[in-house]
Amino acid sequence: MLEGVIFLCRTLFGVLCCFIGFYLAVSAAKNGADIFYYALAFASPGSAIEFLQNPPENEFTEEPFVPKDEDPSFEQKIPEEFFVPEVPEIPAEIPESRRGKVIETQYSAAEGGTYVAFKNTIIKNCTHHSAEKIKSMLETTHTLSLKTGFEKPQILLYHTHATEGYESSDSGFFDTSGTWRSTDPDENMISVGDVLTSVLSEKGIFVIHDGTMHDDPSYKGSYQRSAVTILKHLEENPEIEICLDIHRDAIEPSATEIIKPTAVINGKKAAQIMIISGCDDGTMDMPDYWENLRFAAALGNKIEELYPGLCRPILFDYRKYNMDLSPGLLLVEIGATGNTLDEAKYSAELLGNALAELLIE
Repeated sequence: MLEGVIFLCRTLFGVLCCFIGFYLAVSAAKNGADIFYYALAFASPGSAIEFLQNPPENEFTEEPFVPKDEDPSFEQKIPEEFFVPEVPEIPAEIPESRRGKVIETQYSAAEGGTYVAFKNTIIKNCTHHSAEKIKSMLETTHTLSLKTGFEKPQILLYHTHATEGYESSDSGFFDTSGTWRSTDPDENMISVGDVLTSVLSEKGIFVIHDGTMHDDPSYKGSYQRSAVTILKHLEENPEIEICLDIHRDAIEPSATEIIKPTAVINGKKAAQIMIISGCDDGTMDMPDYWENLRFAAALGNKIEELYPGLCRPILFDYRKYNMDLSPGLLLVEIGATGNTLDEAKYSAELLGNALAELLIE
């Protein structure tokens, strides 16, 4: 009888210890996996105090997180240029469900692979031509030049995609429902062309800036329509040497990210410029494409000479873009969707300076 009572008391005491152990385990554990481990320990009354005083090392225990910049023993070895910039404040007017990130990047490239060096600039070669062939073709200089005070137009500026636009501010975020397009000449590529026209005109160059919106109301067929504009001006003004189709790029790694190609020139942000020069694959009827490339390379070199970092690698690819109409015709991308209009206008100003210095006799 006495043995039965003792057994019952031990059983009840054991159950009580289990409940106490489970309660203490929940209080002491750092995560769900610890609970089982601690419960077993606390359920053994003889070792519970010792366990609390000297918890064993195990795979579930974790050291408290200490940010590296608050840990005095941490030695910062990451170069300063790789620091992630402080996240800017999100514009309150953009709903959280439509907020995307603008990634500011400065494009550059070294010689090798698809890249061919030409003086201060780089050509991204997307053709079958070897680097040696391209370099040999660029040994012959371009033949284009401009005269100040000439009473007839020498440069034609136009926009196949005039309605292209930019971010409204340098906030670091964008509205994923936006289109970066506008028919307002003060907000699209026409305003960028106006700045370029003004700079060249101040330097004594007669410029025609055609503000026709070839992509409105339809984007499809824009290049066919801009070809009509080009041919019209070339026929009326045979003295035109240079034709520049001024665009902005669109670089979108994902639906919630856009790239902002940026260079800092004289302490001020500028939208990086990319020059595109077409190549004939045998089907495009572009007999003078090497002349286009010579002009592109010379212009890219001059931009980099004056403003290092402003010019992205020149794209040499199997593209036509109306370049069959003139050996002095290039497509120029000023910035991308992530840039602001002010940054693009500043780049247009710098581009005008480079053009004048390169071409004025």
